[in-house]
Amino acid sequence: MQRNRRRERLLTHLALLAVAGVTLTPYLWLLSTSLKERTAVFTPTPEWLPWPLRLQNYLDVFGMAPFGLFLVNTLIVVTGILAVQLVTITLAAYVFARRRFRGDTVLFFLFLLQMMIPIHATFVPNFLTLRALDLLNTRLAMMLPFFASGYGTFLLRQAFKQIPRDLEDAAVIDGCGGLRFLWHVLIPLAKPTLVAFGLISLVSHWNDYLWPLIVTDTPDVRTLTIGLGMFVQQESGADWTLLMAATAYVTAPLMVIFLLFQRKFIESFMLSGLKG
Repeated sequence: MQRNRRRERLLTHLALLAVAGVTLTPYLWLLSTSLKERTAVFTPTPEWLPWPLRLQNYLDVFGMAPFGLFLVNTLIVVTGILAVQLVTITLAAYVFARRRFRGDTVLFFLFLLQMMIPIHATFVPNFLTLRALDLLNTRLAMMLPFFASGYGTFLLRQAFKQIPRDLEDAAVIDGCGGLRFLWHVLIPLAKPTLVAFGLISLVSHWNDYLWPLIVTDTPDVRTLTIGLGMFVQQESGADWTLLMAATAYVTAPLMVIFLLFQRKFIESFMLSGLKG
């Protein structure tokens, strides 16, 4: 039995290692190319470890486009969206999970319709609304349509419903009810779910391309994805080392964030469940 278990574990780890290798290979090749001389890109024998390392590629990228400004804009947009989302989904999830009122099921279903409607179907009315409010070409225009999240509300509601009702009754007896119970009990217990949603929100809005392109028309407020797209058009595919350096710069923060919080991310989906 022990040998069979060890064999199964070994096979599982080998399969996961193979999948990880297939996933990481393109990114490792991207990093390798970003550090090469331009003439070393199309060599007959691929070089995984270029020498000498050409760090000048990254400096050239910053000299050709304001990627520092794009990074600041991106950080403002994604953190601003996430900060408001955490407030809105927490309050909405608390009401749907722990409170009962007439029509709560219907209202929750209507709230979840946001998950069923393709995001592209909302671009035109959102654009017209922002234009009427004179908010086009601003960072707020990129953030405002995403301040609420049906998916985040649903995910956090499931986490709140996992917490026993007896715990809330005991807290009420001790004088900890309502928002105090939410702040001191529910939110700490649902922290893995909040971290997971935070990562999902950060990644999705960091990589968002179409909506920022629609509502902005100057580099002063544009994000990294738009800046990378403009840089690709500027280079027209002529210098792969610079293109890979720019791509590595755009994707590196997400890689670091995920590596730091991957355990919480996985843990949330293991614990949250789908309890009704």
